[in-house]
Amino acid sequence: MHNKKFMEDYCTDICNLVDILNKLVSSYRLLIGGAAELNTVGLSRKNDIKDAIDRAVDLGNLIDGLMRSLDRTSCTYFNYCELRSKLLSNDVLEAYVLTEINEELQLNNNIKDRNDDKK
Repeated sequence: MHNKKFMEDYCTDICNLVDILNKLVSSYRLLIGGAAELNTVGLSRKNDIKDAIDRAVDLGNLIDGLMRSLDRTSCTYFNYCELRSKLLSNDVLEAYVLTEINEELQLNNNIKDRNDDKK
């Protein structure tokens, strides 16, 4: 049970990183759009445009690092989910087969009981 709690916490951490990534990517897109707008304004100074691009590049590097981190760590959680899915499918398949067998046995017993009652 301790491992399940650990994996749930691990999943929460990954989900939090994905949320952060989503917010950073949105900010990155806004920074790129802002730099593009500055570039179209005739009165913008070249240094302002360069600063805007540098901020976007810095944020892009941060996003790249976060994506590498997610790539390295998420595979463990995906392996856990795959293993759990296999276990569940085996349990479900076994339970389904056992239910089918029990229902068939009950049906046969009911038919046998009815035939015995008729005699």
